[in-house]
Amino acid sequence: MSNASVHTGRHFLQIPGPTNVPDRVLRAMDMPTIDHRGPEFAQLGLDVIEGSKKVFKTSNPVIIYPSSGTGAWEAAIVNTLSPGDKVLMVETGHFATLWRALADRLKIDVEFVPGDWRHGVNPDDIEQRLAKDKQHAIKAVMVVHNETSTGVTSRIHEVRKAIDRAKHPALLMVDSISGLGSIEYDHDGWGVDVTVSCSQKGLMLPPGLGFNAVSDKALTASKANSSLRSYWDWHEIIAANKGGSWSYTPATNLLYGLKEAVAMLLEEGLDNVFARHKRYSAATRAAVETWGLENLCLDPREYSPILTAVVMPEGHDADQFRKVTLDNFDMSLGSGLSKVKGKVFRIGHLGHFNDLMLMGTLAGVEMALDLAKVPHRKGGVMAAMDVLTGRDAKSSHAKTAVA
Repeated sequence: MSNASVHTGRHFLQIPGPTNVPDRVLRAMDMPTIDHRGPEFAQLGLDVIEGSKKVFKTSNPVIIYPSSGTGAWEAAIVNTLSPGDKVLMVETGHFATLWRALADRLKIDVEFVPGDWRHGVNPDDIEQRLAKDKQHAIKAVMVVHNETSTGVTSRIHEVRKAIDRAKHPALLMVDSISGLGSIEYDHDGWGVDVTVSCSQKGLMLPPGLGFNAVSDKALTASKANSSLRSYWDWHEIIAANKGGSWSYTPATNLLYGLKEAVAMLLEEGLDNVFARHKRYSAATRAAVETWGLENLCLDPREYSPILTAVVMPEGHDADQFRKVTLDNFDMSLGSGLSKVKGKVFRIGHLGHFNDLMLMGTLAGVEMALDLAKVPHRKGGVMAAMDVLTGRDAKSSHAKTAVA
Protein backbone atom coordinates (compact mmCIF):
# COMPACT_ATOMS: atom_id res chain seq x y z
CA MET A 1 0.00 0.00 0.00
CA SER A 2 1.42 3.39 -0.97
CA ASN A 3 1.73 6.22 1.54
CA ALA A 4 -0.49 8.38 -0.68
CA SER A 5 -3.45 6.05 -0.02
CA VAL A 6 -3.17 6.27 3.80
CA HIS A 7 -4.40 9.46 5.44
CA THR A 8 -4.69 10.67 9.00
CA GLY A 9 -6.70 13.63 10.21
CA ARG A 10 -9.89 14.87 8.61
CA HIS A 11 -10.71 14.85 4.93
CA PHE A 12 -10.77 18.34 3.39
CA LEU A 13 -14.07 18.71 1.51
CA GLN A 14 -13.46 21.83 -0.57
CA ILE A 15 -16.06 21.35 -3.26
CA PRO A 16 -18.75 24.04 -3.53
CA GLY A 17 -21.36 21.71 -2.03
CA PRO A 18 -22.32 19.51 -0.39
CA THR A 19 -20.40 21.45 2.23
CA ASN A 20 -18.98 20.57 5.63
CA VAL A 21 -21.75 19.94 8.17
CA PRO A 22 -21.04 21.60 11.55
CA ASP A 23 -20.88 19.35 14.61
CA ARG A 24 -23.70 21.42 16.13
CA VAL A 25 -25.95 20.50 13.21
CA LEU A 26 -24.93 16.84 13.29
CA ARG A 27 -25.74 16.68 17.01
CA ALA A 28 -29.08 18.41 16.44
CA MET A 29 -30.02 15.79 13.85
CA ASP A 30 -29.03 12.93 16.18
CA MET A 31 -32.50 12.74 17.73
CA PRO A 32 -35.10 10.00 18.12
CA THR A 33 -37.78 9.84 15.46
CA ILE A 34 -40.91 11.55 16.72
CA ASP A 35 -44.56 11.64 15.68
CA HIS A 36 -44.73 14.02 12.74
CA ARG A 37 -48.38 14.63 13.55
CA GLY A 38 -47.77 15.38 17.22
CA PRO A 39 -47.41 18.67 19.11
CA GLU A 40 -43.61 18.47 19.52
CA PHE A 41 -43.12 18.22 15.79
CA ALA A 42 -45.70 20.95 15.12
CA GLN A 43 -43.58 23.38 17.14
CA LEU A 44 -40.46 22.30 15.21
CA GLY A 45 -42.33 22.83 11.94
CA LEU A 46 -43.42 26.34 12.87
CA ASP A 47 -39.89 27.19 14.06
CA VAL A 48 -38.13 26.11 10.86
CA ILE A 49 -40.65 27.81 8.60
CA GLU A 50 -40.27 31.13 10.44
CA GLY A 51 -36.50 30.74 10.65
CA SER A 52 -36.23 30.05 6.93
CA LYS A 53 -38.11 33.26 6.16
CA LYS A 54 -35.38 35.21 7.97
CA VAL A 55 -32.68 33.66 5.79
CA PHE A 56 -34.59 34.30 2.55
CA LYS A 57 -35.58 37.75 3.89
CA THR A 58 -39.25 37.33 3.18
CA SER A 59 -42.52 37.62 5.05
CA ASN A 60 -44.21 35.35 2.51
CA PRO A 61 -44.39 31.54 2.51
CA VAL A 62 -41.26 29.41 2.26
CA ILE A 63 -42.19 25.90 1.13
CA ILE A 64 -39.81 23.17 2.32
CA TYR A 65 -39.71 19.88 0.41
CA PRO A 66 -38.02 16.57 1.12
CA SER A 67 -36.07 16.90 -2.14
CA SER A 68 -32.91 17.98 -3.88
CA GLY A 69 -32.54 21.35 -5.56
CA THR A 70 -33.70 19.72 -8.78
CA GLY A 71 -37.03 18.94 -7.14
CA ALA A 72 -37.30 22.56 -6.02
CA TRP A 73 -36.62 23.64 -9.64
CA GLU A 74 -39.52 21.47 -10.82
CA ALA A 75 -41.80 22.75 -8.07
CA ALA A 76 -41.13 26.34 -9.12
CA ILE A 77 -42.10 25.55 -12.71
CA VAL A 78 -45.19 23.39 -12.21
CA ASN A 79 -46.71 25.79 -9.70
CA THR A 80 -46.38 28.92 -11.85
CA LEU A 81 -46.26 27.89 -15.51
CA SER A 82 -48.40 25.89 -17.91
CA PRO A 83 -47.15 23.73 -20.79
CA GLY A 84 -46.53 26.00 -23.77
CA ASP A 85 -45.78 29.09 -21.68
CA LYS A 86 -42.77 31.06 -22.84
CA VAL A 87 -39.90 31.93 -20.51
CA LEU A 88 -36.59 33.75 -20.82
CA MET A 89 -33.50 31.95 -19.46
CA VAL A 90 -29.78 32.74 -19.66
CA GLU A 91 -26.89 30.35 -20.24
CA THR A 92 -24.60 31.28 -17.36
CA GLY A 93 -23.22 27.77 -16.84
CA HIS A 94 -23.94 24.10 -16.24
CA PHE A 95 -26.81 24.55 -13.80
CA ALA A 96 -28.61 27.15 -15.88
CA THR A 97 -28.40 24.62 -18.72
CA LEU A 98 -29.83 21.84 -16.53
CA TRP A 99 -32.74 24.04 -15.39
CA ARG A 100 -33.44 24.81 -19.05
CA ALA A 101 -33.44 21.04 -19.86
CA LEU A 102 -35.95 20.43 -17.05
CA ALA A 103 -38.19 23.20 -18.39
CA ASP A 104 -37.98 21.66 -21.85
CA ARG A 105 -39.18 18.31 -20.49
CA LEU A 106 -42.13 20.05 -18.88
CA LYS A 107 -43.08 21.49 -22.30
CA ILE A 108 -42.12 25.07 -21.44
CA ASP A 109 -41.16 27.23 -24.45
CA VAL A 110 -37.68 28.44 -23.52
CA GLU A 111 -35.92 31.41 -25.09
CA PHE A 112 -32.35 30.60 -24.04
CA VAL A 113 -29.86 33.46 -24.21
CA PRO A 114 -26.41 32.01 -25.07
CA GLY A 115 -23.47 32.78 -22.79
CA ASP A 116 -19.74 32.14 -22.54
CA TRP A 117 -19.81 30.68 -18.98
CA ARG A 118 -17.52 33.52 -17.84
CA HIS A 119 -20.15 36.19 -17.24
CA GLY A 120 -23.43 36.44 -15.39
CA VAL A 121 -26.82 37.65 -16.54
CA ASN A 122 -26.68 40.93 -18.45
CA PRO A 123 -29.54 43.07 -17.05
CA ASP A 124 -29.52 45.36 -20.12
CA ASP A 125 -30.05 42.37 -22.40
CA ILE A 126 -32.99 41.23 -20.26
CA GLU A 127 -34.54 44.71 -20.50
CA GLN A 128 -34.14 44.87 -24.28
CA ARG A 129 -35.65 41.43 -24.84
CA LEU A 130 -38.62 42.18 -22.59
CA ALA A 131 -39.17 45.57 -24.20
CA LYS A 132 -39.57 43.83 -27.57
CA ASP A 133 -42.16 41.46 -26.11
CA LYS A 134 -45.12 43.80 -26.66
CA GLN A 135 -47.68 41.00 -26.28
CA HIS A 136 -46.19 39.88 -22.95
CA ALA A 137 -45.76 36.33 -24.21
CA ILE A 138 -42.86 35.82 -21.81
CA LYS A 139 -44.34 34.63 -18.53
CA ALA A 140 -41.14 34.41 -16.48
CA VAL A 141 -37.49 35.36 -16.41
CA MET A 142 -35.57 32.42 -14.91
CA VAL A 143 -31.96 33.00 -13.87
CA VAL A 144 -29.27 31.48 -11.66
CA HIS A 145 -28.02 33.71 -8.84
CA ASN A 146 -24.68 32.00 -8.17
CA GLU A 147 -23.56 29.66 -10.95
CA THR A 148 -21.77 26.91 -9.03
CA SER A 149 -20.07 25.55 -12.13
CA THR A 150 -18.29 28.81 -12.99
CA GLY A 151 -17.86 30.94 -9.87
CA VAL A 152 -19.97 33.75 -11.34
CA THR A 153 -22.64 35.59 -9.30
CA SER A 154 -25.31 37.45 -11.26
CA ARG A 155 -26.67 40.80 -10.07
CA ILE A 156 -30.24 39.77 -9.31
CA HIS A 157 -31.34 43.15 -7.95
CA GLU A 158 -30.28 44.70 -11.28
CA VAL A 159 -32.25 42.06 -13.20
CA ARG A 160 -35.33 43.05 -11.21
CA LYS A 161 -34.75 46.70 -12.09
CA ALA A 162 -34.39 45.75 -15.76
CA ILE A 163 -37.76 43.96 -15.70
CA ASP A 164 -39.35 46.99 -14.06
CA ARG A 165 -37.83 49.42 -16.57
CA ALA A 166 -39.31 47.32 -19.38
CA LYS A 167 -42.69 47.54 -17.59
CA HIS A 168 -43.09 43.81 -18.13
CA PRO A 169 -45.30 41.56 -15.95
CA ALA A 170 -43.03 38.48 -16.17
CA LEU A 171 -42.31 36.62 -12.96
CA LEU A 172 -38.72 36.71 -11.72
CA MET A 173 -37.65 33.18 -10.76
CA VAL A 174 -34.20 32.73 -9.26
CA ASP A 175 -32.06 29.69 -8.48
CA SER A 176 -30.10 30.64 -5.35
CA ILE A 177 -29.19 27.05 -4.54
CA SER A 178 -25.55 27.84 -3.80
CA GLY A 179 -26.00 31.51 -2.89
CA LEU A 180 -28.54 31.41 -0.07
CA GLY A 181 -27.00 31.69 3.37
CA SER A 182 -23.59 32.72 2.01
CA ILE A 183 -24.15 35.63 -0.38
CA GLU A 184 -26.31 38.70 0.16
CA TYR A 185 -29.85 37.83 -0.92
CA ASP A 186 -33.14 39.66 -0.35
CA HIS A 187 -36.18 37.86 -1.74
CA ASP A 188 -38.69 40.58 -0.82
CA GLY A 189 -36.40 43.58 -1.21
CA TRP A 190 -35.25 42.54 -4.66
CA GLY A 191 -38.77 41.72 -5.86
CA VAL A 192 -38.10 38.06 -6.57
CA ASP A 193 -41.23 35.99 -7.20
CA VAL A 194 -39.83 32.49 -6.69
CA THR A 195 -36.49 31.67 -5.07
CA VAL A 196 -35.28 28.09 -5.39
CA SER A 197 -32.74 26.73 -2.93
CA CYS A 198 -31.64 23.59 -1.09
CA SER A 199 -29.99 22.42 2.09
CA GLN A 200 -26.42 21.33 1.29
CA LYS A 201 -24.71 24.63 0.49
CA GLY A 202 -24.81 27.76 2.64
CA LEU A 203 -27.37 26.18 4.98
CA MET A 204 -24.66 23.68 6.05
CA LEU A 205 -26.89 20.59 5.99
CA PRO A 206 -26.68 17.27 4.18
CA PRO A 207 -28.61 17.06 0.89
CA GLY A 208 -32.30 16.36 1.22
CA LEU A 209 -34.28 19.60 1.59
CA GLY A 210 -35.50 21.80 -1.26
CA PHE A 211 -37.03 25.27 -0.85
CA ASN A 212 -39.37 27.60 -2.74
CA ALA A 213 -39.80 31.12 -1.36
CA VAL A 214 -42.80 32.64 -3.12
CA SER A 215 -44.32 36.09 -3.62
CA ASP A 216 -48.01 36.99 -3.68
CA LYS A 217 -47.71 37.37 -7.46
CA ALA A 218 -46.34 33.84 -7.76
CA LEU A 219 -49.12 32.47 -5.56
CA THR A 220 -51.70 34.16 -7.81
CA ALA A 221 -50.03 32.64 -10.88
CA SER A 222 -50.09 29.21 -9.25
CA LYS A 223 -53.87 29.33 -9.01
CA ALA A 224 -54.27 30.06 -12.73
CA ASN A 225 -51.86 27.67 -14.43
CA SER A 226 -52.85 24.25 -15.73
CA SER A 227 -49.79 22.14 -14.93
CA LEU A 228 -50.61 18.88 -13.21
CA ARG A 229 -49.05 18.59 -9.78
CA SER A 230 -49.63 16.82 -6.52
CA TYR A 231 -46.45 16.31 -4.48
CA TRP A 232 -45.16 19.76 -5.47
CA ASP A 233 -48.41 21.70 -4.96
CA TRP A 234 -47.70 24.82 -2.91
CA HIS A 235 -51.22 25.32 -1.60
CA GLU A 236 -51.62 21.94 0.09
CA ILE A 237 -48.28 22.38 1.85
CA ILE A 238 -48.99 25.99 2.89
CA ALA A 239 -52.34 24.91 4.34
CA ALA A 240 -50.69 22.13 6.37
CA ASN A 241 -47.84 24.43 7.42
CA LYS A 242 -50.26 26.71 9.26
CA GLY A 243 -50.36 24.07 11.97
CA GLY A 244 -46.67 23.17 11.73
CA SER A 245 -47.29 20.09 9.62
CA TRP A 246 -46.88 18.92 6.02
CA SER A 247 -49.24 17.25 3.60
CA TYR A 248 -46.93 14.21 3.52
CA THR A 249 -44.19 12.77 5.71
CA PRO A 250 -41.47 15.42 6.09
CA ALA A 251 -37.73 14.85 6.53
CA THR A 252 -38.02 15.05 10.31
CA ASN A 253 -34.38 14.86 11.38
CA LEU A 254 -33.19 17.17 8.61
CA LEU A 255 -35.63 19.74 9.98
CA TYR A 256 -33.96 19.44 13.39
CA GLY A 257 -30.70 20.20 11.58
CA LEU A 258 -32.27 23.11 9.70
CA LYS A 259 -33.43 24.70 12.94
CA GLU A 260 -29.87 24.56 14.30
CA ALA A 261 -28.28 25.78 11.06
CA VAL A 262 -30.59 28.79 10.91
CA ALA A 263 -29.77 29.53 14.55
CA MET A 264 -26.05 29.48 13.73
CA LEU A 265 -26.49 31.88 10.80
CA LEU A 266 -28.56 34.30 12.85
CA GLU A 267 -26.15 34.13 15.81
CA GLU A 268 -23.27 35.13 13.54
CA GLY A 269 -25.49 37.69 11.81
CA LEU A 270 -26.26 37.40 8.11
CA ASP A 271 -24.26 40.52 7.23
CA ASN A 272 -21.25 39.01 9.03
CA VAL A 273 -21.74 35.73 7.18
CA PHE A 274 -21.75 37.56 3.84
CA ALA A 275 -18.65 39.61 4.75
CA ARG A 276 -16.80 36.47 5.85
CA HIS A 277 -17.42 34.81 2.50
CA LYS A 278 -16.24 37.91 0.63
CA ARG A 279 -12.97 37.82 2.60
CA TYR A 280 -12.37 34.19 1.67
CA SER A 281 -13.13 34.89 -1.95
CA ALA A 282 -10.71 37.84 -2.03
CA ALA A 283 -7.97 35.78 -0.36
CA THR A 284 -8.45 32.90 -2.77
CA ARG A 285 -8.33 35.21 -5.79
CA ALA A 286 -5.10 36.72 -4.45
CA ALA A 287 -3.59 33.25 -4.29
CA VAL A 288 -4.75 32.37 -7.81
CA GLU A 289 -3.39 35.63 -9.22
CA THR A 290 -0.04 35.13 -7.50
CA TRP A 291 0.20 31.58 -8.85
CA GLY A 292 -0.20 33.11 -12.31
CA LEU A 293 -3.39 31.16 -12.98
CA GLU A 294 -6.63 32.52 -14.40
CA ASN A 295 -10.01 33.02 -12.75
CA LEU A 296 -12.83 31.69 -14.94
CA CYS A 297 -15.03 34.65 -13.96
CA LEU A 298 -14.01 37.73 -15.96
CA ASP A 299 -16.12 40.50 -14.41
CA PRO A 300 -14.96 41.67 -10.95
CA ARG A 301 -18.54 42.69 -10.13
CA GLU A 302 -19.52 39.04 -10.50
CA TYR A 303 -16.80 37.24 -8.51
CA SER A 304 -18.51 34.58 -6.44
CA PRO A 305 -17.99 34.85 -2.68
CA ILE A 306 -18.46 31.09 -2.26
CA LEU A 307 -16.20 29.48 -4.83
CA THR A 308 -13.40 30.25 -7.26
CA ALA A 309 -13.13 28.39 -10.57
CA VAL A 310 -9.48 28.21 -11.67
CA VAL A 311 -8.54 27.74 -15.34
CA MET A 312 -5.76 25.22 -15.92
CA PRO A 313 -2.83 26.17 -18.18
CA GLU A 314 -3.00 24.82 -21.72
CA GLY A 315 -1.98 21.17 -21.90
CA HIS A 316 -2.78 20.37 -18.25
CA ASP A 317 -5.85 18.41 -17.22
CA ALA A 318 -7.83 19.70 -14.23
CA ASP A 319 -9.15 16.26 -13.32
CA GLN A 320 -5.64 14.81 -13.20
CA PHE A 321 -4.63 17.71 -10.94
CA ARG A 322 -7.63 17.03 -8.70
CA LYS A 323 -6.58 13.35 -8.49
CA VAL A 324 -3.06 14.34 -7.41
CA THR A 325 -4.58 16.61 -4.76
CA LEU A 326 -6.90 13.89 -3.45
CA ASP A 327 -4.30 11.10 -3.50
CA ASN A 328 -1.62 13.11 -1.75
CA PHE A 329 -3.50 15.46 0.56
CA ASP A 330 -6.92 13.86 1.05
CA MET A 331 -8.61 17.01 -0.26
CA SER A 332 -11.53 17.09 -2.67
CA LEU A 333 -11.70 20.00 -5.10
CA GLY A 334 -14.67 20.66 -7.39
CA SER A 335 -14.49 19.33 -10.93
CA GLY A 336 -15.16 21.20 -14.13
CA LEU A 337 -18.64 20.40 -15.46
CA SER A 338 -19.85 19.95 -19.01
CA LYS A 339 -18.21 22.57 -21.27
CA VAL A 340 -15.38 23.21 -18.81
CA LYS A 341 -14.71 19.58 -17.80
CA GLY A 342 -10.98 19.02 -17.48
CA LYS A 343 -10.36 22.74 -18.01
CA VAL A 344 -11.06 24.12 -14.53
CA PHE A 345 -11.01 23.05 -10.92
CA ARG A 346 -13.18 24.72 -8.30
CA ILE A 347 -12.17 25.75 -4.81
CA GLY A 348 -15.16 25.90 -2.47
CA HIS A 349 -14.92 28.39 0.39
CA LEU A 350 -18.41 28.47 1.84
CA GLY A 351 -20.57 27.42 4.72
CA HIS A 352 -19.01 26.22 7.98
CA PHE A 353 -15.56 27.57 7.18
CA ASN A 354 -12.86 29.66 8.84
CA ASP A 355 -9.50 31.32 8.12
CA LEU A 356 -7.37 28.30 8.99
CA MET A 357 -9.50 25.98 6.86
CA LEU A 358 -8.96 28.31 3.90
CA MET A 359 -5.21 28.48 4.51
CA GLY A 360 -5.02 24.69 4.70
CA THR A 361 -6.99 24.44 1.46
CA LEU A 362 -4.75 26.87 -0.41
CA ALA A 363 -1.59 25.25 0.97
CA GLY A 364 -2.86 21.92 -0.34
CA VAL A 365 -3.52 23.42 -3.77
CA GLU A 366 -0.08 25.02 -3.94
CA MET A 367 1.67 21.79 -2.93
CA ALA A 368 -0.39 19.84 -5.46
CA LEU A 369 0.50 22.30 -8.23
CA ASP A 370 4.14 21.40 -7.54
CA LEU A 371 3.52 17.66 -7.50
CA ALA A 372 1.40 17.76 -10.66
CA LYS A 373 4.03 19.88 -12.40
CA VAL A 374 1.50 22.59 -13.26
CA PRO A 375 3.32 25.81 -14.26
CA HIS A 376 2.83 28.40 -11.54
CA ARG A 377 4.62 30.94 -9.38
CA LYS A 378 5.21 30.46 -5.66
CA GLY A 379 3.68 32.61 -2.96
CA GLY A 380 -0.07 32.18 -3.42
CA VAL A 381 -0.57 31.02 0.16
CA MET A 382 1.32 34.04 1.51
CA ALA A 383 -0.71 36.39 -0.69
CA ALA A 384 -3.94 34.92 0.69
CA MET A 385 -2.60 35.25 4.23
CA ASP A 386 -1.89 38.91 3.60
CA VAL A 387 -5.51 39.44 2.60
CA LEU A 388 -6.85 37.63 5.67
CA THR A 389 -4.59 39.53 8.07
CA GLY A 390 -5.10 42.86 6.32
CA ARG A 391 -1.42 43.18 5.43
CA ASP A 392 -2.19 43.73 1.75
CA ALA A 393 -4.44 46.72 2.63
CA LYS A 394 -1.79 48.12 4.98
CA SER A 395 0.86 47.73 2.30
CA SER A 396 -1.31 49.50 -0.29
CA HIS A 397 -2.00 52.31 2.19
CA ALA A 398 1.67 52.68 2.96
CA LYS A 399 2.56 52.84 -0.74
CA THR A 400 -0.10 55.49 -1.29
CA ALA A 401 1.17 57.52 1.66
CA VAL A 402 4.77 57.38 0.38
CA ALA A 403 3.67 58.38 -3.11
